[in-house]
Amino acid sequence: MVKVKICGITNIEDAIAAISAGADALGFVFFKGSPRYVTPEKVSDIIKKLPAFVSTVGVFVDEPVQEIERIVATTCVDIIQLHGDETPESCHASRRAIKAIRVKSIDSLEPLKTFKDRVSAFLLDAYAPDALGGTGVRFNWDIAVEAKQFGRIILAGGLTPDNVHEAIKHVKPYAVDVSSGVEREKGKKDHRKVKLFIERARSA
Repeated sequence: MVKVKICGITNIEDAIAAISAGADALGFVFFKGSPRYVTPEKVSDIIKKLPAFVSTVGVFVDEPVQEIERIVATTCVDIIQLHGDETPESCHASRRAIKAIRVKSIDSLEPLKTFKDRVSAFLLDAYAPDALGGTGVRFNWDIAVEAKQFGRIILAGGLTPDNVHEAIKHVKPYAVDVSSGVEREKGKKDHRKVKLFIERARSA
């Protein structure tokens, strides 16, 4: 069954609502340029209140390795997601990592060849010139199908309750990831949309 990650969590109410709806993982953005940025201290408080067996993901953008390690130690996130121009050497063998790729064309898959032995999965997001994620923009899902030859694929970019069923049927990804597609405003989730998104993902 496809896994579901709800990203851009900024508060405990949204975290609990996502888990109650059946989310497998929660994502926390540690990039200060994002409207969904949340401090490591706040994430630490949220994670302490979560039930067991829920995966937590820290999203980083071109952060020094030492700073990533500091934030991981502070928050106890389970997995790191690298959303910038990181090198394969940024992915430590002792730490599960997801490498995010911003897809413009089939050529965007070239980095997957060098990262494939160092990460647990690839997150494919739509390219936007003025944002690194959470844009609500969709890309060509045929490219995601091609990407599966390099490893587990987490499909993101423009997913909503209205298209997630179709997306899963088309790509058959390891997981789907949503942020803006289930928000009522940036950084705040619409709990009804979260529930509907997960229900329709499961039905696929």
